[in-house]
Amino acid sequence: MPRANRHFVPGHVWHITHRCHQQAFLLKFARDRDRYLHWLFEAKKRFGLCVLNYIITCNHVHLLVLDTGDHVIGRSMQLIAGRSAQEYNDRKNRRGAFWEDRYHATAVETDGHLQRCLVYIDLNMVRAGVVNHPAQWPHAGYGEIQAPRARYSIIADAKLASLCGFPDLDAFQTAHRQWVQESLENGSMKRDERWSAAVAVGSSDFVDRMRSELGLRALHRTITTLDDMSVLRERSQAYGIDMDRETGPLRPENRVVWDQTFEDSRG
Repeated sequence: MPRANRHFVPGHVWHITHRCHQQAFLLKFARDRDRYLHWLFEAKKRFGLCVLNYIITCNHVHLLVLDTGDHVIGRSMQLIAGRSAQEYNDRKNRRGAFWEDRYHATAVETDGHLQRCLVYIDLNMVRAGVVNHPAQWPHAGYGEIQAPRARYSIIADAKLASLCGFPDLDAFQTAHRQWVQESLENGSMKRDERWSAAVAVGSSDFVDRMRSELGLRALHRTITTLDDMSVLRERSQAYGIDMDRETGPLRPENRVVWDQTFEDSRG
């Protein structure tokens, strides 16, 4: 598998994808997803990580974050991935890698593309056939966006609303619910590897600027455009492009994982 991209340019929104080693279901129990969220909160508290959305599945993680500079994302991912893996291995008396070689980061333009990426993350477990609505998966940002927590909040909801072009949180929450509902109703939930494999996603002008800002790091990378979405592609085969292997066991005929972990989360 090619090494995943993680070239950060300060000030941009990044969609981070991190998968368990060999796509194993190392996060299948709610307690382990809870611990990941604990360290995600710690990264926010310690380093000021600006989280816009997230979802913790049974074998991979999606984070939508705003880069505020000073290596905040890198330090945060080192803390989160390192501590969650260490705790799991200690508890299971396990040795070996927990995560894939490295996480992948895709720059996302803060316009309609950000809204689409937000909903794409929300619908992850719906696409997998595990739940019928994002609100039914407890380890995700959808519920927190719609009902912000008084304590231990992870998502920077005011910043998210602003980046999506809304003057206040109430207006954004209403629009967010509508985006998700429209996607559920019109069936526009298909997997799109561009969100998890590209270097940058947005308008042609945005992607061209990103290629210029990355300089030599973007050398020989090509720009493609499809469905009003321009993409700065990797040189080699996209990271994690084979998503069927990671979500196949979660389909309706294999629901035992969800049934067990849901009961575990309730307990």
